[in-house]
Amino acid sequence: MKNITDSFLCLGYWPFAGSFGFNTDILATNPINLSVVLGVLVFFGKGVLSDLLDNRKQRILRSIRNSEELREGAIEQLERAQARLRKVETEADRFRVNGYSEIEQEKRNLINSIYTTLEQLENYKNEAIHFEQQRVINQVRQRVLQQALQGALGTLNSCLNNELHLRTVNANIGMFGAMKEKKN
Repeated sequence: MKNITDSFLCLGYWPFAGSFGFNTDILATNPINLSVVLGVLVFFGKGVLSDLLDNRKQRILRSIRNSEELREGAIEQLERAQARLRKVETEADRFRVNGYSEIEQEKRNLINSIYTTLEQLENYKNEAIHFEQQRVINQVRQRVLQQALQGALGTLNSCLNNELHLRTVNANIGMFGAMKEKKN
């Protein structure tokens, strides 16, 4: 067997031509085998590895583009939603302001209507009171006149005798006759 140091020093040691066999020197044969295997892998595996890397690169780029498109779509939707929100808030403020002013106007109209109704009721009450006063005054006048007439008739009947009665009737007839002649 050879010395290991001989193999390192004489890397170019090759068996003589004409002999075929296995080289059992591991240190001399491994780099050659490795270089052959690596060469074959690089030559044949380069295309497969390149295709795998290209496919992976395309998937990553597609994912990035899709993400960008989704992001832009989300930004557009957000802007539309914010614009809609601003519009709704503006309308709500306008309705709130108009609603308050309309409520105040309705309140004033209702108060004015109530005052007008109260004034009408006061006028109706005053008219009813005045009407009742006039009715009561007329009733009192009628009673007073009736009592005065009864008192006068009672006094006349007690004081009046036949002769005075005939004179009074004649005087009244004379007055009616004079009035009748004046009209004609």
